[in-house]
Amino acid sequence: MTTISPGATARSAQAERTRAVIVAAAQELFVTRGYRASSLRDVAAAAGISHPGLLRHFATKDALLAAVVASFERDNEFAFLEQLAADEPGTLGYSLIAQRNEEVPGYLALFAALTGEASSPHHPAHEIVRHRYAQLRELSTDAVEEAVVQDTVASDRDPAGEAVRIAAAWDGLQLLEQYLPDRVDVVTALETYEQGLAMPVGWRDPDDPDPAEHPAAVPPMRTFAAETASAQVGYRIGRERRAKIVDGATALFAREGYGDTSLRAIAERVGVSKSTLLHYYGSKEELLSAVLSERDRLIESRGSYVRASRAVDELRALPRGAAENTATAPGLIEVYAVLSCEALPADHPAHAYFQERFRGVLDHFAALFRAAQADGDLPSHRDPEFEAVWLTALWDGLQYQWLYDRSSVDVAAQLTAHLDDVLPRGR
Repeated sequence: MTTISPGATARSAQAERTRAVIVAAAQELFVTRGYRASSLRDVAAAAGISHPGLLRHFATKDALLAAVVASFERDNEFAFLEQLAADEPGTLGYSLIAQRNEEVPGYLALFAALTGEASSPHHPAHEIVRHRYAQLRELSTDAVEEAVVQDTVASDRDPAGEAVRIAAAWDGLQLLEQYLPDRVDVVTALETYEQGLAMPVGWRDPDDPDPAEHPAAVPPMRTFAAETASAQVGYRIGRERRAKIVDGATALFAREGYGDTSLRAIAERVGVSKSTLLHYYGSKEELLSAVLSERDRLIESRGSYVRASRAVDELRALPRGAAENTATAPGLIEVYAVLSCEALPADHPAHAYFQERFRGVLDHFAALFRAAQADGDLPSHRDPEFEAVWLTALWDGLQYQWLYDRSSVDVAAQLTAHLDDVLPRGR
């Protein structure tokens, strides 16, 4: 049913009805065909209006995507408030809302697309998503505060911090589940985390053994960067031009996405002809691979990294890397956020890369948590596989939030707070 704003004139009421018809048609097409595969002309035809008529309401497909997801989010907000009112006082309903989202066809894919693509401040939906994060944090903080009062969440937990971290992990889980459905279940993960909030921060069973004096070997950090021979050989001017092309492509992919960036646009940004660009990179897919490899190389070449002698210290040092990334390499976070969300469709040229990357990160974190548990540093009630999934999702989700609100979200501080809970420092 279309709701018309109170006091609307006949003309504005008609405009609202037309917008509602367009959004409904777009939602159907984006779900059945996919966002990238659906054009504005397709949406206009499905809505029964002309293409110019549609453009009077939505000038770009990005703006239309934002309206579609906003309609989902309004429903989510109402459902969240209704859930809080219906449940026993102090009940956190994140997992129930997540279950509802999974039952809405196409919601998760559309939401992930918008989260990544709108992270650029130039995107027409950037402020919409930024506002959504702020509103979600406010609602969630109130919910956790009420749960503390009702004694369903431990009294030493920080409601505002938990609100940021739950929202971030939730976003990250939704992305992870679509790449690794056999390994990640959003609803189950949220249920597990909600139950854990009843325990005090850093809780461990008094019968747990003391940390081992001689720790297990620390699993080596997984390397994802692939050295390309072409980048290391040839004349200096050729190597420099390759690097300039990759830098230009990285900036445009972060701003516009891979699908909406043409080789001609990259060539113009770099100041070369399209034929010159193709001389160095024979296809757009080859250039994408070079961008991803260079991003991994730069992230992994962090000079301050020193491998720890104990798995727990390796894990506790992760926020330091996160702080360096946000301070010195924001562009690398931007391109990662955009491409990881855009590459969800199986036919995207970067889909296999991100699928394998996520699998590798989970494997590495799980190995670290298993070693920490064998050393007596990870409490016995915690599952290393779950902790690996949650940490990966949390880190990615915090980076998304940071891209929308860099002054309010401290990725490293939030990761530290989470790890201090999972890996308590004292008995």
